[in-house]
This record gives sequence, structure tokens and C-alpha cells, in this order.
Amino acid sequence: MKPLPTLRQLHYLVAVVDRCHFGKAAEACLVSQSTLSAGIQELENLLGAPLLERTRRTVLPTPLGREIADRARLVLKGAEELVDMARSVEDPMSGPLHLGVIPTIGPFLIPRVMPALRDSFPKLKLFLREDQTARLLDRLESGELDAAILALPYPSGDVESIDIAEDRFSVVCTPEHRLSDVTTPRPSDVALDDLLLLEDGHCLRDHALAACSMEGARQSAAFQGTSLHTLVQMVANGLGVTLLPQMALDSGILRGLDVVVRPLGGERPYRRIGLVWRRTSGRKETFRQLAAALKTEMSRDNGPQAPANGDASVRTAA
Repeated sequence: MKPLPTLRQLHYLVAVVDRCHFGKAAEACLVSQSTLSAGIQELENLLGAPLLERTRRTVLPTPLGREIADRARLVLKGAEELVDMARSVEDPMSGPLHLGVIPTIGPFLIPRVMPALRDSFPKLKLFLREDQTARLLDRLESGELDAAILALPYPSGDVESIDIAEDRFSVVCTPEHRLSDVTTPRPSDVALDDLLLLEDGHCLRDHALAACSMEGARQSAAFQGTSLHTLVQMVANGLGVTLLPQMALDSGILRGLDVVVRPLGGERPYRRIGLVWRRTSGRKETFRQLAAALKTEMSRDNGPQAPANGDASVRTAA
């Protein structure tokens, strides 16, 4: 059998390639700089090729070093998933879990569900990361995250998901606006040049446009906000209307503002909220139980509703 690199050596290499600095890499690996340097030297001797370019001030990966580091990440992720699989057999709802959440869900959902999750799963240690969908999926793919709470549909790659809620949209406008007199505005009632949306990169923008059957005109909105709080302030100042998801309304985002809320009509006036994870993950039972708990909490108090068909089945996206 040919000699193979150790996981420790691969871990050292990835740490240096990511940081281009021996000291910072050693600190991240919780070893001394000499130990890390010796490990990488052993790896280079084993492979018979230099993986790093060393100077007095910098360290850079060679083309081969960068390619091997990319493949090493997959090896390390697979090894971690083997450990996760073994641990989940004993108690799937224990240990650390790195969970991503998007900005149009996190501030409204996390304060609401965390107390119940702590009570239900006291051995589960959640580490939360808030970011836009594309970046969360990148972190999920690289293994930095175990799972993520996203708004669907979204091109998600090789993942599995469970729907945990349908988050209905409502039209928000001033009392003087023409839509304030409409009990249930239709998508065609919401004029595009009057609609305030989040900037590109927020999936809520696309979901709101899809709910209004305006997918083909994504670049035409008069104003693009960076957060839902910004949008509602713009609406309150008479600059247009916006669409808000129910979980934002339930959080009190409109408290103190003189605005009117009207439920949006149409065929699919909502976004799907789902929990997603890598299809290769060994913690699927963990995610199923977490999704069930989230689904229960999100359906309380007339908030975002559980999927209309009651479907809690796992979806696979390739």
C-alpha cells in the first residue's frame, strides 16, 4: 500500500492556504508554528513536490498546493461526516451544530424559536451564522455550516430539504394609498413603479416579484433597500408600497408606524421556509428532528403556517 497523507497534515495545509500565514494557521490549528511547519514539510516529502512558496514575509500556495488543498477540504469534510454519523446514532440532538440563516428570516425567527429549542434539546449547542443565501450555500458546501434555514425555492445544488412553513406576503402601504381600500390586493394591483424591494442578492426580492408575477422585471423597482426595516420606513414616508412576509409582521416591525396591511391575493402569495443540508451529511436524523421542532414553533400564534399539504418529506435537489 502506498503511503498516504494524514488528516492532520491535510488540515495544516488547508489552514495555511486559507490564511497565507504560518502563525495564523498554527493558531487556528491549536499547535505551535514549528509543529505545523514540520507537518507540512512531511506532506511535501511524502508527495515529492513543493506545496508552498516561502519567503521572509509571505507564504503562498503553489498551483499544485492550491489544488491539493481544494481536494483536502473534501477529504476532511468526509471524515467529519463519518464522525457525525457515528455520534448521531447515540444522540442525534447533542453536540455542536453550525446553522445558517438569511437576514429576512433570522431577526424574526431566531428570538422566537431559541427558547423552545433550548428546552427541547439541552445538549444541542447551536452556532448561528446570518448571511445571504448564496454565501450560506457556499459555506454549507464547504462544510463550514451543517445546515441552513432558507426561503425557497432557490437553486441550492446537491442538498436535501424539509419545508417547515409557508410565510404569506402582505401588502404594506400608507392609509392614503389606493391599495388601502382593497381588502385583498391582487398581484396585478401592485404597480411595479410603486413597489419598494430589497436590493439584488436577497432572495426575498425574487420571491416577492414571483408572488406578483413580475419575475421578468427585476431591475425596474424604483428603490432597493438593504433591509426590511429600511423598506417599511420608506413606505411610512409615502414613497411607495412593499411586500412583507408574515414572520416580519408578527415580530412587530410596523409598530408605531401609520401604515395599512392587506394580505396579498393570488395563486402562491407566500414563500416556503425550509431547512437544508448536504445530501451526504451523516446527521440527517438531527435535521429531521430540528425541522419538526421548527415547524411546530413557526405554526404557533397564527404566524407562518405549516405547509398546506402537511408535507414534511425530505426534498432532494441536485
